[in-house]
Amino acid sequence: MKSEQASFPGAHGTLLAARLDSPDDAPRAHALFAHCFTCNKDIFAASRIAQSLVEHGIAVLRFDFTGLGHSEGEFANTDFSSNVQDLVAAADWLRRAHQAPALLIGHSLGGAAVLVAAGAIPEVRAVATIAAPSDAAHVSGLFREHVPEIEARGEALVQLAGRPFRIRREFLADAAEQNVREKVAALDRALLILHSPVDETVAIGNATGLFVAARHPKSFVSLADADHLLRRRRDAEYAANVIAAWSGRYLP
Repeated sequence: MKSEQASFPGAHGTLLAARLDSPDDAPRAHALFAHCFTCNKDIFAASRIAQSLVEHGIAVLRFDFTGLGHSEGEFANTDFSSNVQDLVAAADWLRRAHQAPALLIGHSLGGAAVLVAAGAIPEVRAVATIAAPSDAAHVSGLFREHVPEIEARGEALVQLAGRPFRIRREFLADAAEQNVREKVAALDRALLILHSPVDETVAIGNATGLFVAARHPKSFVSLADADHLLRRRRDAEYAANVIAAWSGRYLP
């Protein structure tokens, strides 16, 4: 496997940090990975999935959303719509530099984002989500005790995964305006939904909502007793191998 560091302008014009993992030989296709809310491109689940896909001949681009990881910009100025725009910008860079992505993969809120972004990337043939919410506004449940303060003062500093993040009223408003299930119903691409029935962050009912809304071909795979972030190696490896095997049916 070979890796390439890259950067490109995101939704707000600031540079996004990215990494492209590729097989030694010419890849059969390219994939684009969207990480979970407030995470980064280097979390274990993302790196393991990228590695598995490379082993199957698929190159994978991972990047940090605006204001996260090594990307520039202010997280407080971002929202769900800007995440989608960051994804489209990543696909544009991949199209110019190598080849447009045929596969989109998204984890948690990143899963909802790829479902929405797919319609703006015509080369996409398949989409896979991991622990994705069926409603972008679901993310506000992670800091529900701060929502009244955000609504009243316009913003609040909240603790997420042990780190402080500034969330603004505009973030809540943008998430409330999104209709992810409507986008899924019009997706017209192969869809794979992976979700754990014991996920305590995004309940399994979200997967049901997405699956019912989607057209065929669609598939659902249970991640059994995995946690939301796939912290256990075996859970991340299982998800990676399933995505790699499933996507082979739809990619060039």
